[in-house]
Amino acid sequence: MGDSKEAGAESPPAGAAARGGLSLLSQGESEESSAQGSALFLGGNEVKSRAVVKYSSAPPRTAFARLEEKTDLKLPPANWLRESAKLGPAGTTILGNSKKSKPFSSFGMAYDFIDSVGNDVDVVSDSENIKKLLKIPYSKSHVSMAVHRIGRTLLLDELDIQELFMRSSQTGDWTWLKEFYQRLIDQKWQRKKKSKEHWYQKAILSKFLYYSINGDGAAQPVPSAAEQQESSSSDQTNDADGASWPAPFEMPSSVSEDPSASSQGLKNDFVRNILWTFEDIHMLVGSNMPIFGGGRYPAVSLRLRDNNKPINVLTGIDYWLDNLICNVPELVMCFHVNGIVQKYEMIKTEEIPNLENSNFSTKVIKDIAQNILSFLKSNCTKEGHTYWLFKASGSDIVKLYDLTTLCEETEDKYQNPFTMPVAILLYKVACNMMMKKNQNKKHYGTIRTLLLNCVKLLDKSRHPQIIASANYMLSELFQLDEPKKEESSESPLNENSDESYSEEEEEMPDSDENGSYSTSSDPSDDNKAVAIIKSVGELSVPEKYKSIHQIRPSCTFPVCHDTEERCRLVLSYVLEGLKSVDSSIKKESDLPAADPNTPIPLKYEDDSTRGGPEGLEKQMALFLDKMGSLQKGNYSSQSGMIPGSWQHKMKLQLILKSSKAYYVLSDAAMSLQKYGRALRYIKLALQSHDTYCCLCTNMLSEVLLFLSQYLTLCGDIQLMLAQNANNRAAHLEEFNYQTKEDQEILHSLHRESSCQGFAWATDLSTDLESQLSVSCKCYEAANEILQFSDLKSQNPEHYVQVLKRMGNIRNEIGVFYMNQAAALQSERAVSKSVSTAEQQLWKKSFSCFEKGIHNFESIDDATNAALLLCNTGRLMRICAQAHCGAGDEFKREFSPEEGLYYNKAVDYYLKALRSLGTRDIHPAVWDSVNWELSTTYFTMATLQQDYAPLSRKAQEQIEKEVSEAMMKSLKYCDVDSVSARQPLCQYRAATIHHRLASMYHSCLRNQVGDEHLRKQHRVLADLHYSKAVKLFQLLKDAPCELLRVQLERVAFAEFQMTSQNSNVGKLKTLSGALDIMVRTKHAFQLIRKELVEEFDQPKSDESTPAADSSPSLNREEVIKLLSIFESRLSFLLLQSIKLLSSTKKKTSSNTEEDVLKTNKQIYSQLLRAIANKNATLLERIDILIHLLDQLARGSGSGVQ
Repeated sequence: MGDSKEAGAESPPAGAAARGGLSLLSQGESEESSAQGSALFLGGNEVKSRAVVKYSSAPPRTAFARLEEKTDLKLPPANWLRESAKLGPAGTTILGNSKKSKPFSSFGMAYDFIDSVGNDVDVVSDSENIKKLLKIPYSKSHVSMAVHRIGRTLLLDELDIQELFMRSSQTGDWTWLKEFYQRLIDQKWQRKKKSKEHWYQKAILSKFLYYSINGDGAAQPVPSAAEQQESSSSDQTNDADGASWPAPFEMPSSVSEDPSASSQGLKNDFVRNILWTFEDIHMLVGSNMPIFGGGRYPAVSLRLRDNNKPINVLTGIDYWLDNLICNVPELVMCFHVNGIVQKYEMIKTEEIPNLENSNFSTKVIKDIAQNILSFLKSNCTKEGHTYWLFKASGSDIVKLYDLTTLCEETEDKYQNPFTMPVAILLYKVACNMMMKKNQNKKHYGTIRTLLLNCVKLLDKSRHPQIIASANYMLSELFQLDEPKKEESSESPLNENSDESYSEEEEEMPDSDENGSYSTSSDPSDDNKAVAIIKSVGELSVPEKYKSIHQIRPSCTFPVCHDTEERCRLVLSYVLEGLKSVDSSIKKESDLPAADPNTPIPLKYEDDSTRGGPEGLEKQMALFLDKMGSLQKGNYSSQSGMIPGSWQHKMKLQLILKSSKAYYVLSDAAMSLQKYGRALRYIKLALQSHDTYCCLCTNMLSEVLLFLSQYLTLCGDIQLMLAQNANNRAAHLEEFNYQTKEDQEILHSLHRESSCQGFAWATDLSTDLESQLSVSCKCYEAANEILQFSDLKSQNPEHYVQVLKRMGNIRNEIGVFYMNQAAALQSERAVSKSVSTAEQQLWKKSFSCFEKGIHNFESIDDATNAALLLCNTGRLMRICAQAHCGAGDEFKREFSPEEGLYYNKAVDYYLKALRSLGTRDIHPAVWDSVNWELSTTYFTMATLQQDYAPLSRKAQEQIEKEVSEAMMKSLKYCDVDSVSARQPLCQYRAATIHHRLASMYHSCLRNQVGDEHLRKQHRVLADLHYSKAVKLFQLLKDAPCELLRVQLERVAFAEFQMTSQNSNVGKLKTLSGALDIMVRTKHAFQLIRKELVEEFDQPKSDESTPAADSSPSLNREEVIKLLSIFESRLSFLLLQSIKLLSSTKKKTSSNTEEDVLKTNKQIYSQLLRAIANKNATLLERIDILIHLLDQLARGSGSGVQ
């Protein structure tokens, strides 16, 4: 069965000795043992039992020596109470001599098997306590046990009332329990002394066991009877005098660092620790039962029985449970009469329940076990509380009291000596669960409750280290960097039913009936009991106390609905931790206490040293020096903390956690556009980090990365504040607000540092330039930090983000200076030359753009580099505009400086296009750069055309340069792509063609001589006029421009007509000119439409017509163009009539006659219309449209 396992388990693996000979099974051995666990079939009633030895300090088993008949056990053997190699280091314990179960024995086991506690084990206890509980229905003896709950695990310890009250008489402890016991249970309590028979039986058993292992012990001297008695009595006296209770429990200094550390009296003193599964109950049991070899099996238990006293049920259950727990298949009984050995008898474990006089049902024992466990689990619901399970001697009633609640009613709640071990165990279990990386978040609720209960139990002044550490772990439970959606979707947090701490308390059927305990002096006092088992007989009823395992709401992990709530929880734990650390530092008395209602005064330098970019440069230099010194590990604490002490380590962790929490809060406020609040939080994050830097002796690269991220966010916030200046008052109010919690954390930081290291980055300035500069410096500092170690290559994404932001802020500052320069330029008089202030602003702006371009190019961000090149081009154009010729507007010429800057602008725009490569990279940016480039060329050409530099260049040279610039402008002006900018492009292209046509028209007028060149100019002028007309016709808001181009075309035709000699040629040209006039009808229709819209506006709203009418419609210009049109039309009609009349005399044609007739009618109507001075603009346009219709019909086929 399980014997081979037992043998293997008890032989200590080489080099594995721990805690005085205890040896830990390897993983393989433990699993193998588990697989060989026994299932015993006893008397037809199947009871599942499996035992796996987890630790054993016993030596390999030796066969027991079978004593000869008539051996006198009253005489001591030679080896009695001597150590022996066969016994190993724990010899006397194995043979049951130092035999008092310590009151904290379960805690010693729990510390050693911390993995099992709170999770998969139901009960941790001494095997004697387990047996005592399972014998309750059969026994009249009293039961007194302390019960503690840790997660789903119950710890059971004997609570020896007699010893407690003896201790109380000597030390004054437990007086409250003594008073309670005397009032409620036994008014005339007095210590009961053990009989001589008891000591006699103990001594004879001890001698029997030593005889059983005695091989060559004859050489040992036999102690005299007096010595023997003295040894025995002193041993028992030491046991009974309370030495087994530890002194007031103190936390070992290593508790935080060494979770396995045991302390004063909380040792695992058992020879074996066994994981025993009895039916569905998992128990971690400590046993000291001697196990021998020999018999039919290699493992037997040895018992001594008085032949005159038959075995009763209690003894049978005792023997059976011992063998089950230790997986021993056989029992050897030695019978004696008055100490003289009579005979030996061997009994199989499964036969024990059927022995004569000790028959019992294993099924009933199973039911008792399940009922007791369910009763305890249902009622011992509060973690950290000490419960007392008590049954008076001879009574059938079992009561459960909550000693913690009773103790709290006294003056000092820390009088309960269980408080500290329970707190330590809660802490250790939580630590252990935290360290398991494979645990998922469903255990966070468990860990949190463990820690909260631990903190609740401890006195802050006595145990600051554990409280600080527990609060830090509580803060670590909340993941600050997780996506928000995870919080609400993490349902497993509430699904750990059997792994939760406390099940729903099930009402006992008769628990509310009082007065059932007849010996009670005052029945009403039974209200003190948490729960009562009215009769021990109930425990034998199957599933009488079935526990319903449900989670109490308090055990679930809190679901934080937003980031701020989560961070605030973290900060509350951090603050408690900081308070614990600070309270433990001796220099506390030297520091002033914080008044939470008074803001902490911060030391600011005066504005003269801090204000402006120059002050910022100094601050940055100091900061970088500090960062450099951090690499060398300089340490400067103001509170006197010793580097390496627990206070130092813990405060560093807590401060770092607070800085992360404030950073996350700042980021959340930033996304809500609460920039004042975001700046306040990032200020607190940086102040925390500054303190961390002062305390840190070895700066980790991870922490430097955090700092870089904090400064990056700070830069973002300062930039957003600069861009939202209109809300400055609200931002300032948010920035200055501070919670009491923040003030207290800040006070703790001020104990170590002035927290001024980042003051330059976190001030809320009212000056736009200053805010932009601070933002830039934050990014620069973030970038500098990445250069300190290998952070740049380890965190490429963050590095790219920092450089992007640096490029962006430099663009913002460059634009800011550029706009300032443009504003100065617009304010000064045209005649004045460029001021020094303007030039300084250009230089600053150019420097920022240049650095920004370098930033973007270094991370291959072509798009943003192109945008900055584009802005640099715009700066060059502003410089060019500033250099426009001083002096009289009429004498103005296009200056060389203008040309130089415009050409520079062109270079930058072309660089931007080269940076982008193709339009596919970023169509919007590509189109924008093309438009700006087209505009630059167009502006150059226009200025050269309008303010020709004739003093420096020949007319032909200027015309050539204008023509080239215009054609380049056309090249970059995309009229075909459908976009929001298309109408602008069409207007620009039409204007260019119009200007070129006008230029060639002008050249033709002024040029004499070269006929070939004149012809070329004539063709070009005609070509550009026709292209301009086509483009203007596509636009609905440029009728005046269309009309002007058409009139110029008519003038061009008239000019051509002057050089013609033949009437036929002149008539042809005239027909062409009239045809152009007819085509202007489209322009007049557009003008008429806009005029009608103006008149149709409601009379009541005076401002609407002006607002809604097209901005291109200028009434004065329309009237002026209308007058010119009327005069030119009348001139053309007159010339046409004259020419047609003269040709009529020579040749007669019906068509020409019709045309002549129509032209005369139209001419007549036109003259009358011109003569009518009272006609409105709309009426005049209507008449013209009517006349043009007539002209179009009348000319018919006659007009080409």
